[in-house]
Amino acid sequence: MLLGTDKDGTTAWHFAAKWGNSEILQKVWEWAKEKLTTEEINNKLLLGTDKDGKTACHYAAKRNN
Repeated sequence: MLLGTDKDGTTAWHFAAKWGNSEILQKVWEWAKEKLTTEEINNKLLLGTDKDGKTACHYAAKRNN
């Protein structure tokens, strides 16, 4: 579920960053630390890209979040 994507490859992490919701980002981060390996966190959560090649950081930066 943490690494699940919609039809555009967007994850919950992407959406939280896009909306600038730090509470959701914090909760997803806590779940990730509990459930995912370091490799999954780095490669799929933090560096995971959508269909346009954008990471969650791209969305956060675009909205100044």
